[in-house]
Amino acid sequence: MGIGRQRAQFLWAMLLLYAMARICQLYAGRLPTLLIVILHVVPPALFALAHGSVLYGARGISVFAIFCLGFGTLAESVSLRTGFPFGHYYFTDVMGPKVLQLPLLLALAYLGIGYVAWVLAVLILGAADKPIHGTRVLTLPLLASLIMLAWDLSMDPVWSMLDHAWVWRDGGAYFGVPVSNFVGWFLTAYLYYLAFALYCTTKPAPAAPPRQSFWFPAILLYAVCALGNILILKLPMAPTVVSDATGKPWLTADILGACILVSLLLMAPFAVLAGRKALSGRSSARCVRDTGPLAR
Repeated sequence: MGIGRQRAQFLWAMLLLYAMARICQLYAGRLPTLLIVILHVVPPALFALAHGSVLYGARGISVFAIFCLGFGTLAESVSLRTGFPFGHYYFTDVMGPKVLQLPLLLALAYLGIGYVAWVLAVLILGAADKPIHGTRVLTLPLLASLIMLAWDLSMDPVWSMLDHAWVWRDGGAYFGVPVSNFVGWFLTAYLYYLAFALYCTTKPAPAAPPRQSFWFPAILLYAVCALGNILILKLPMAPTVVSDATGKPWLTADILGACILVSLLLMAPFAVLAGRKALSGRSSARCVRDTGPLAR
C-alpha cells in the first residue's frame, strides 16, 4: 500500500518547514518571534494529522487529537489556576493569542510532537504490525510518555528562561524549571496515550503503508527536533546570565549545554532505535485503523 505522492510531498514539506524553524532560532533578534513559534508548532501538528490519517484513518487520528488536546489543555488550565500538576506558572505574550490564559499555539505543540512520540514508541516496541492489546496497552503509553518527556527536558528551560514564553513563579531545580513540571508532563502524556491505546483495542489491524517510506518522515521530525538543539548552543538574544522569578541566577551556557546533552543522550537514541526497527523489516507495516484505505 502506498501513501500517495501528494501526501508524501506534504509530509516532507512539513518536515522541511519544521527544520527551517530550528534554523530561524539563530535569527531570533531579526525575525518576528511569533513567526518562529508558529513554524515550531503548526508544521508538526499538520504533519501529525496527515501521517495519522494514513496510519489510523481519519476517525482514528481525530480521536488521537481529541485525547491529546483534551487532556493537555485540561492539565494546563488546571495547573494555571492551582499549580497542579505542573507547578505555578503563567504564559507571556510570546506564543501569541490566549484563551483563558492558555496560548492557542500551545495546544498544537501537544499534537505534533505527541503524535511523533507515539509513532516512535510503536516502532521501538515492534507493535507496528500487531494489534494493541494485553501488555501493549500499558507499555506503549509508557514508552511514548518517556519519549515525550525527553522532549520537554530538552526544551523547557530554553523556552521559559531564555525565550520567556512562560514564567515559573517559584523557579525550580532544573535551571529554573520545577521537577513537578516533568512529573506532570509524564502523567498527562500517559493519560492521553493510554486513552488512545484503549481506543485502539476496539479496532482491527489491517495492513499499513510501506515501512521505510512511511515511517522515516516521522522519525526524522523527532530527530530534527533533537539535533536542532545543537544549533542553539549560542542564542543571539540570550544574555550570559539569566534569573528565574525568585531572582536565582543561571548561566545561559549551562542551560543550553544541559538541553543539548538531553537531546543527544535521550532524544537521539529514541530516533535511532525507531530507525533501526523501520530498517530491520521486523516492523511489517500493520496498524490499527478503522476506515478504508486513504490516498493509495
